[in-house]
Amino acid sequence: MTLHLYGFWRSLATFRVRIALNLKGLDYREQMIDLFGGDQHEASFRAINPMGAVPALVEPGHPPLTQSMAILEYLEEVYPDPPLLPASARARAHVRALAMITVADTHPLMVPRVRGYLADVLSLDEPTRNAWLEHWSRSAFLALEQQLAGVPGPFCAGSSPTIADICLVAQMVGARLTGFDMSAFPACNRIVDHCLQLDAFARAHPLRQRGAPAPK
Repeated sequence: MTLHLYGFWRSLATFRVRIALNLKGLDYREQMIDLFGGDQHEASFRAINPMGAVPALVEPGHPPLTQSMAILEYLEEVYPDPPLLPASARARAHVRALAMITVADTHPLMVPRVRGYLADVLSLDEPTRNAWLEHWSRSAFLALEQQLAGVPGPFCAGSSPTIADICLVAQMVGARLTGFDMSAFPACNRIVDHCLQLDAFARAHPLRQRGAPAPK
């Protein structure tokens, strides 16, 4: 069975789902919804996700699933091997909390519709908008660094990647692509660099997707 993923190369939320699909070894085909070109506003896509956002995941014979974290939790429940959450309830709560620092507290403030509002409605110039993005990005990594600095292993929690690693990698790669200086967060960088050596993470990287700009 082939899953159908609606995404965009620059979407960090879609990046998360690609990583999870790769880690689970699931077969999927991605259709690009060009967020820069306005594809998300087309009626055909709004029928799939009324929010006009990616990702959306479709299994044959079932309605679309939206919201990256809901999709990750679904994949974990339906395709439990390999697990992306630890065995104990407390450890699962810890992993989810690490993930939500970026997914709930940070990334929503940086998505295209928010950046568009800052530019088109509030009339903020590009340097001011970039300062907004960097402020919220650095706030997340400051909190994550404090929690991950003492972690001995190569991942956020335990000896294998979890949802926390997926979310950390997506947010850090997004910050790097934007050109932010992330050198103040060595623990975060160490974990991210280790994850990106794994095929499941590397294949999901935004710059390896259709539509991404060619390497300079």
